[in-house]
Amino acid sequence: MTEEQKTFADQKRKTVETAEFTEDGRYKRKVRSFVLRTGRLSDFQKNMMNDHWADLGLDYQNTPFDFAAIYGNTNPVILEIGFGMGKSLVDMAEANPDKNYLGIEVHTPGVGACIAYAVEKGVKNLRVICHDATEILRDCIKDGELGGLQLFFPDPWHKAKHHKRRIVQPHFVEQVVQKLQPNGFIHMATDWENYAEQMLEVLSANENLVNTAEQDYIPRPDFRPLTKFEARGHRLGHGVWDLYFKKK
Repeated sequence: MTEEQKTFADQKRKTVETAEFTEDGRYKRKVRSFVLRTGRLSDFQKNMMNDHWADLGLDYQNTPFDFAAIYGNTNPVILEIGFGMGKSLVDMAEANPDKNYLGIEVHTPGVGACIAYAVEKGVKNLRVICHDATEILRDCIKDGELGGLQLFFPDPWHKAKHHKRRIVQPHFVEQVVQKLQPNGFIHMATDWENYAEQMLEVLSANENLVNTAEQDYIPRPDFRPLTKFEARGHRLGHGVWDLYFKKK
């Protein structure tokens, strides 16, 4: 396939996968919180991205988004990082028309699937981004603008030597807190107890956050849709830990 023959979706995959280099041409290695398991972008997912990106997609830019113009209202914007195939995100957007949802996912098959499901459901209060979340937070979102952050079942990087790759680190939480409105929330969930403990430690250490749980973790809330992944874990007896903090 030549460059001219590549569709928007193909180009988006290439953009996300592009290596980064310093000005003098040396490879610039980043410690990322994700691995690009690109998988196969099906023709259906590719067509959904190509046909509906103008309505449901947002591209990285080096200036903040104008959410009022993007969504056509001033409802709270809830950011979800790593939405997988997007079903639970679309379900939440459909169930909460008084909120705007913004999903970030680096894996293009998931982005295509999410857009397809949003089109099927007729959801209008959702936009998706295929880019590194830390760069979107840094450059595209104004301070004090988010109503909340959702981070459900992020890559646990279970080996101790890889814990530095976990997205939940003090600098990440500090960045998120800067973007939250007063009383904005951070809702995280994981099925790795060790990661839950790290999340609790990092969130609790931030002086601008308050834990809403009576004892560290909250019971699984009804408003967080149960994913197939999580349901399978329940059947196998796996635990799930939800954390819900609010900005002072």
